[in-house]
This record gives sequence, C-alpha cells and structure tokens, in this order.
Amino acid sequence: MTKIIGIDLGTTNSLISYMDGNRPRVIPNAKGQVIVPSIVSFLETGYVVGDLAKEQLIKNTARTVYSIKRFMGLALQDLRHELRYFPYTLAEQKGIVTVQIGSTEFTPSEISSMILKELKKSAEDFFGEPITQAVITVPAYFNDAQRQATKDAGRIAGLHVTRIVNEPTAASLAYGLQNKQQGLVAVYDLGGGTFDISILKLREGIFEVLATNGNTHLGGDDFDRKIVQVMAKDIQDQFDLDVTKYIVLIQSMRVAAEAAKCHLTSNETTSISLPLPEGKGTYTRDLHRSEFEVLIKALVMDTVVRCQFALSDAGISASEIDDVVLVGGATRTPLVQQMVEKTFKRIPHTDLNPDEVVALGAAVQGGILAGEVQDMLLLDITPLSLGIEGLGGTVNSLIRRNTTIPTQAKEVYTTSTDNQTAVVIHVLQGERELSRDNRSLAQFHLPLPPAPAGFPRIEVNFIIDANGILNVAARDIQTGQSKAIEVKPSYGLTEEAIDEMIQDSIKFSEADIAERLTIEARNEMDALETSTVKILTEEKGVLEEGERNQIEQALKNLREARDESDYRILRKSNNELNNATKHLAEIAMDHQLKAALENKTITEIVS
Repeated sequence: MTKIIGIDLGTTNSLISYMDGNRPRVIPNAKGQVIVPSIVSFLETGYVVGDLAKEQLIKNTARTVYSIKRFMGLALQDLRHELRYFPYTLAEQKGIVTVQIGSTEFTPSEISSMILKELKKSAEDFFGEPITQAVITVPAYFNDAQRQATKDAGRIAGLHVTRIVNEPTAASLAYGLQNKQQGLVAVYDLGGGTFDISILKLREGIFEVLATNGNTHLGGDDFDRKIVQVMAKDIQDQFDLDVTKYIVLIQSMRVAAEAAKCHLTSNETTSISLPLPEGKGTYTRDLHRSEFEVLIKALVMDTVVRCQFALSDAGISASEIDDVVLVGGATRTPLVQQMVEKTFKRIPHTDLNPDEVVALGAAVQGGILAGEVQDMLLLDITPLSLGIEGLGGTVNSLIRRNTTIPTQAKEVYTTSTDNQTAVVIHVLQGERELSRDNRSLAQFHLPLPPAPAGFPRIEVNFIIDANGILNVAARDIQTGQSKAIEVKPSYGLTEEAIDEMIQDSIKFSEADIAERLTIEARNEMDALETSTVKILTEEKGVLEEGERNQIEQALKNLREARDESDYRILRKSNNELNNATKHLAEIAMDHQLKAALENKTITEIVS
C-alpha cells in the first residue's frame, strides 16, 4: 500500500506525520526532534534547514529566511507594510515576491520546498523507503494563489500533493479520531503567522465544516513584533539609537521578543537583556504579563470578531458549541485562552499538543486517501462565493460561500445582442453584488456563430476539486463548441482586499443590492424597448390607432426614465410598457406559431 504522509508546513515550525495503525504519530528527525523550525539559511557550502538554520539568525542575518509562509502567493506590494521587519532582501519577479540571496532569487515556493525536503528526508530515514505522496495543510483562508504556491512547493520537493487540507479541518480530524466526539466544535487555530476559526459538525465519523473565517496575516509573529516595537522605542529614548539602521540588532530583538513571549505563558514576569552596537552598553527591561497583554489585546480581539462572524455564517450561537479546540503555539498565551473561553462560554480543550495537532490531522487525511482509515469522511467548504460577470457588470453566483467541496454547479446563459460572435466568461470570487467589487480570477472567450439575441444557449460549468482549486468550462449547446480553463492563481491580490471581502459585503449590502436592482431593471428596459420596436415594425397595421399610441407613449416614458437611478421608477416604466404591449405580444406569438406550423418546425420550437 502506498504511504501518504501528512505535513504541517507552518510559518514558525513544520512537522511530518503518518498513520501508525489507527493512530496518527509525528515523525522525529535523526536527533529525535519532531518540530522543525521553518527557517532556511544559505551558507557558502549550501543551505541548511531547521535548528541549524535557526542558529544562523543573528550571525548570518541577511541570508537566513524565516516566516516564508507569509509571502506565499503574494506580490511585493502586498507586503509594503511589513518589509521593514525582515532583514533579508525581498524582490519581485513576474508579480511574485522573491527572496534575493546574493545574485540568486528564490520564490516562496522554492524556499518552502527546502523545508519540505528536510521533512521528506526524515520520513524516508524513518521508514527506510522513498516517500512520494503527501497531504499538506494550509490556513483555511489561503486563497487560490497561496494554495497553488503550496502545491508547487511540494512538487519542487519531489512530492505528489494528493490533497491540500485546511488546517482547522485537519485539527478536527485528529481531535475526532481521539475522541469520537458528536456535536458542534469550534477549532481556534492561531499559529505563527495565520489565524483561522472553523465551526464543524461532527457526527458518526463525518466532519462537516459549517463555516470558516480568519486572517492570513495575524499570528504569534505579530505578538513578537509588539514587544520589538516597545524595545525599539526604549532604546531610542534611553540610548538615542535608531535600531532600524542595524539589521543584526533587529534580529536579536526579534529572537529576544519571541523568548520573552514564550516565558510569559507560564510566568508573570520576564527579563530582556541585549548588548547594543557602537559601545552603547546593554539594554535591559523587565516585561510583565499584564503589559504584554495590553500590547496584544487588539490582535486577540481581531480573532474574537472573526469567531463571531463564523458563528453567524454557521447560523448558530456560541452557547450551542459543544467543544472548543485550540490549535497552534500562540494559543498557549493566557490572554488568548481567556478570550476564547469568554467568547464561547466554555473552557477550551487542550488535550492534544497544539503544535502537533494539525500534522496529526494531515496524517489522518492521508490515511483516509490511502485506505488505511475506513470510518471517517471529511467534508470541507469553499470560503468565498464564485460566479461570473453578467450583463451590466452584475455577478451571477454559481457556488455560494460555505458550500461543501468538492462540488459542481451549472447554469445556462444566453446573449443580449444580435449576431454576437463570442461571449466573455469572466470568473469572479467574492461576496459583492457587482463585478467591479469582487476579485477577478480569470477570463476567456467562447466563440459563437452569429444568431439573434437570446437564441444561443451557453452552459457554464464550475467544478471545485477537493483541494479547493476551481475549473471552469463553457459550452455552446447548439454547436457543441466548448472551452475550459483551470483557474490559475492571480498573484498580486492584496491581503487587505481579501480580508475585507466579507465585511464589505455586509457593510455595503443595502447599496449593492439597490445598484444591482437598478442595473437589472435597466437591462430589462433595453430588452423590452428592442423587442417592442421590432414587433411594432413587423406587425405594422394590425393594431388600432389608440392601442398603438398607448404603446408609443409607454415607450417614450420608458426612454425618459432610463437615466433614473431609483430601480423602482425603472420597474414602473417597464411594467407600464409590459401592460401596454400584452395584446401586441399575443399577436406576435400567434403569428410565430402559425409560421412554425406551416414550416413543420413546431417540434423544434417547443423543444
């Protein structure tokens, strides 16, 4: 049986795991350590990964790369607010952020592949055989670009990535395997660089994700950064030293801040001591837990707000949650545990090691795919709605957010203009009513033979696979001509834009819906005017003068109302013309049916 290992590719640390019978276990490296720091350092003799790279953080600062997961699938512009925090050089190549080491540039996928190779080697040494297949976890709120970048990292490392699994979902698998829990579970996942909250329904071995929310740029690294900012201000005030001019000092501050944060998880006070450059002496400071909690409170509150959004999306209240599971090293922070307990009104579970639980769940998913685990089923969801642009810049959603994946959706569309020779399929992601406010994923053209408006039938098919990757196909039903595209990641999307999509959909919902209704009413108005004028011309002489005058007056009123922004006024004009042309439409339909009967094509028309 082919072995499929599980990998937690983390911002701060990474782990690899496997199924040992019915239990997932983390694989140790040659030194017996299960946690591999997600750090790569470039030396004259090559690169090193993990603990060896961590030792280079201060003495080889500019050539030691950490927190690479924060850059996956992003452009340099997306990181403009964070660039000053990283001592190594960041550049850009074809819209993708790169790390520049000497004259060589590495993508985040390439750096990540070096970490994956180290994990792969540990597994191969452990089993004594080659490892070629893996399940890799990602934050639930990773977008298409970030997921694809993660798959690319696996491929570069020589791994076939059989499944990309959301980290909170993986944690629920590990938790469910241990407890066989029934009911509703909230998985609160706060790692080194990302936060996710997932609401899951567990029942008879089925793990169904009801809702998810999160922030791909919030984690323990940001807690460290708050301490660094305090240290920088102290050093400036006390020693008149601008720390931003000293890369090695900044890195030393970051390492000291991380150590202080960890010490405060079990102690009320910690001491910081740092030698300063230019013979300025030594900076020392005592940091109390209460001071630290003031620094990070806004960050923790951000996670609480996202928990409330997830509960709302799932259609449940906090009191209905049966259990809360904590995942990620940052959940060891006492303030985090207190706020989670307050939010969900119950003490969170910490039965499993929060550093290991995601990797354990990835092994379970690998076991399911390899047939080793028979009594479990994972039902994941897509976090944002997917659709295409419609007439007037509206959005036609085919797959709504929080839909269980894998999934498929089909819709049939037509043309709005006579003799169109092609239609543009513009694929969108987001929650807003108009295409301009959503994320553009892809565009392609489907050729059409010239035909009257409304005659072509174009079937659009959306398929989301188990990895959350979207495939879109369009087919002209009459001719059978088709075109398909695997939606490639759109690098360069700002994290702020993704993060605000759902909140903006709520904030602007009333205005968005009103504008959409106006556009739809105007589209209907154009179609009514075109068809009415056409029928009037074709049926000239069949109407009494009074009836014709009534239709022409309704047409005039409709044209005068076209520039109105209130959809109710537009609808009123449409209704007026519809009512005025009822008899005319009946006459036109009667003539069409008679013509069809004469040409013996009634069967084709009815079909």
